Amino acid sequence: MVKTRVERRLAAILAADVAGYSRLIGADEEGTLARFKAIRGELVDPKIDEHYGRIVKTTGDGLLAEFSSVIDALRCAIEVQAGMTERNAAVPGDRRIEWRIGINVGDIVVEDGDIFGDGVNIAARLESLAEPGGICVSARVQEDADGKLDVAFEDAGEQQLHNITRPVRVYRVGTGVASRPSLPLPDKPSIAVLAFTNMSCDPEQEFFADGISEDIITVLSKSRSLFVIARHSSFTYKGKKVAVNDIGRELGVRYVLEGSVRKVGSRVRVTAQLIEAATGGHLWAERYDRDLADIFSVQDEITTNVSEAIQPALERSERERAARKPPDSLDAWESYHRGMWHFANVEASENENARSFFRRAIEIDPRFAPAEAALALTYLNEITLFRPDLRVVNLPRALDHAGRAIKIDVTDATAHAALARALWMSGRHAESLAEADLAVSSDPNSAVAHGARGGAHLWAGRPRDAIAPLQTAMRLSPFDPLIPFWLHFTARAYYCAGDYVASIAAARQLRNSVPNFRQIYNTLIAALGQTGQIDEARVVMAEALERFGEGFRRYMSLPLNELRELRPEDREHMIDGFRKAGLVA
Repeated sequence: MVKTRVERRLAAILAADVAGYSRLIGADEEGTLARFKAIRGELVDPKIDEHYGRIVKTTGDGLLAEFSSVIDALRCAIEVQAGMTERNAAVPGDRRIEWRIGINVGDIVVEDGDIFGDGVNIAARLESLAEPGGICVSARVQEDADGKLDVAFEDAGEQQLHNITRPVRVYRVGTGVASRPSLPLPDKPSIAVLAFTNMSCDPEQEFFADGISEDIITVLSKSRSLFVIARHSSFTYKGKKVAVNDIGRELGVRYVLEGSVRKVGSRVRVTAQLIEAATGGHLWAERYDRDLADIFSVQDEITTNVSEAIQPALERSERERAARKPPDSLDAWESYHRGMWHFANVEASENENARSFFRRAIEIDPRFAPAEAALALTYLNEITLFRPDLRVVNLPRALDHAGRAIKIDVTDATAHAALARALWMSGRHAESLAEADLAVSSDPNSAVAHGARGGAHLWAGRPRDAIAPLQTAMRLSPFDPLIPFWLHFTARAYYCAGDYVASIAAARQLRNSVPNFRQIYNTLIAALGQTGQIDEARVVMAEALERFGEGFRRYMSLPLNELRELRPEDREHMIDGFRKAGLVA
């Protein structure tokens, strides 16, 4: 009798399967099988081999692989998902092949080439928890990989997995900047201005360095001949060591501006360099040593030189821009930028901190339009995000401050965008659309302006016209804190336009990335109801109730909040989706 060889060892186990495989086969068996085979042969299997893994077994729509290294297993998973994102870019949402991947580290039993044990079972259960296109890992994987790869881990809490005795802490993997898919270059010169590095000893001066960078972004964005990435996306790389060519690929820009600020007493040194992202070649570099009172001249010099290096034809536009005067007082400027530093954190307490600095800037310089516009945004954010009960008080305040900003500077895009938002929240849709158009014409590269235009069209009952500006906003600022709102508007616009499949895709994307964004659940449930996906609608409803409590059921049954801003027919359309999902009477 031949004795079967059995051994035990510690290993990283990767389990993967295709989400919705049966549905894909049912819709197009031949095409799905051909695409699945190509994906395995051209992407998945080569990546496993590249990272020293071994495919243990395969099923019709999945596989189990073993790695000796956690890092290799996680790198493999990240690169597979990044590759799938690129492959799926041009594929309709209902035809995409999307993998769910789970990774665990544990003791396994190896017998005749196969592997067994709790370590394997946990990996399989983690895979079932992953969203389509996502990766879930155990705490052991997170501990081993944290700090060694450019990934973010979202704690999903302890989960009771099927047939596993003890709860397992689960983490969702966000692949960070390293695995983001490349974006196509625009048809005009494109640039990302990175956050300038604070070289001062005082960490309190971080806002000063950020302010220099942001002012350069603002001025460059005025040019119709440039594609300028928004601050919230270019600042994503702050404090990270990322190759310039990767930044260019991920943001879809040809040029990158980086620099540093050193402030000592009343003197400031600003260095800046313009780099061609694809080659890493330096096109221009300069250092400025100035008295602090000349900081606006330094900013103008940097902006002018960058523009000339990119496209000589911009010289005339830059001279005209230089004629516009900066705020009279440096204290007002500092207060404004310190306020923006707080505002970017999008928290209730930080919103209050930002408001106090914007008020201080206005007290010092009553004709400082950016501070008035920013103050309006703090009131709108407070209504939307933190204190909806203050709507009656805060809407008039937002309208007032946005109006003041426009009176001071009719070219301020953020002021027009803030006013557009306040107007649609007040039900004044024709005026909102006009202000949104003015915002975009004032600054064609303002993501906030395009987002406001999309929102204005949506709430005015023009959902099809909302989609393009919302997509433009997300392209201009792909990592913006407002992305959840723009995705929410996109899902709602598709729903109101009757494109339920696209609505579901956008809603799922938002739910997967920001699961605490409550408003998206009602859109997803309604769209699932309209497409007859009743079982999934009930699953989503159960998830919402677990996450938000019974108040969510009342939220759906009495569609107030942001639903009350819809036209009556659009609101009834949403409620019809709830009814078809069987979740409201």
